[in-house]
Amino acid sequence: MWLYFVVLVGLYYLLRWYRERQVVSHLQDKYVFITGCDRGFGNLLARQLDMRGLRVLAACLTEKGAEQLRNKASERLETVILDITNTESIAAATQWVKERVGDRGLWGLVNNAGVYQPMAYLEWQKFDDCMNILNVNLLGLVQVTLSMLPLVRRAKGRIVNVSSMLGRIAACGGFYSMSKFGVEGFSDTLRREVKGFGVKVSIITPGSFKTEMTNLQLSLDRLEQTWKEIPMHIKESYGKQLFDFHYKMVKKGLSNCSSDLNLVTDCMEHAVTSAHPRTRYVAGWDAQFIFIPLSYWPTSLADYILTSHMPKPAEAT
Repeated sequence: MWLYFVVLVGLYYLLRWYRERQVVSHLQDKYVFITGCDRGFGNLLARQLDMRGLRVLAACLTEKGAEQLRNKASERLETVILDITNTESIAAATQWVKERVGDRGLWGLVNNAGVYQPMAYLEWQKFDDCMNILNVNLLGLVQVTLSMLPLVRRAKGRIVNVSSMLGRIAACGGFYSMSKFGVEGFSDTLRREVKGFGVKVSIITPGSFKTEMTNLQLSLDRLEQTWKEIPMHIKESYGKQLFDFHYKMVKKGLSNCSSDLNLVTDCMEHAVTSAHPRTRYVAGWDAQFIFIPLSYWPTSLADYILTSHMPKPAEAT
């Protein structure tokens, strides 16, 4: 009996491996729009897809970032300035894309742009921090997607949304997790709604990687500044001991981030170019073997694992 089970599992993975190796035809004629290409995953993916021969339309926040990207890519790659928190900027970028893709439509939309600062307890942060994270990571992503969706439908193409392991289990970074849980919910709903049009939606779930968003010194400086600015009664409630512990944990976590960004961009590339893309991609050992499995455990057990090592707040001692 066990032999039959092992054979069936083996055949399943062999079939999946074969299907996922099939690549869509005429890549050189397909347009892909990527947000957040100034640096990090977006920048690397833009160059990666450009090398594959696709027609990359790269959205950057700054002209400096756009120029640096163009200098590293072929003449096929084109850039546009986009602020995904600005409705007018999104409308202008959509029109710019429409003029380039014409009747062929937009084959791929990769929503990569995101922010993750500061890495602090919810009560330590200002409401503006929350709104900034939501506007970039969730609301901007939604607006870009809905604005570009008619072009993607025309091509029967792909939408690739970048989530996070913290969009599966809220281990830290509450506002960031909130935005990424929203990305998960939006992507699941969208995938089911556009399936009938032949459009496929994939979610990329990275673990911890070394990008500008997880810059160690910048993150620690922002955390210290956040602690300095919070009201005294909140400081007294939590206590300096808890802050110092949190500071050390953030420093340790960011110091251990993976520098192999290709683990993420290879997933993105597969989602865009494979004839049979996956619904979900998980990149990074911490996401694959710790956080995603932990998200399936009973809540009480997950809470114990994530909080048992933490010191109690000053008011609780």
